[in-house]
Amino acid sequence: MKNFYKPDYSLDPDSPFARDSQNKLIRKSYWDALQDASIISLFNNGIGEHLTNEEKKNHLVDIKRGHLIDYVCIQEVLPPEN
Repeated sequence: MKNFYKPDYSLDPDSPFARDSQNKLIRKSYWDALQDASIISLFNNGIGEHLTNEEKKNHLVDIKRGHLIDYVCIQEVLPPEN
């Protein structure tokens, strides 16, 4: 099962990340109405900036915007091995 972000509904009852009991996105129309540049901005500087890379990736694939993963997910840089 994919790891999707689970919003705190007591703080944000209208979260665009809300999912039903079958883990299906409830407010898909919110995401469908956005252009790619807006989604990138929301994930980098807005409502999605606190999500983990895995949560961002899974959400982008779910809304059929997987081509934005490289623009949204921060790549980890590992130190060189000694």
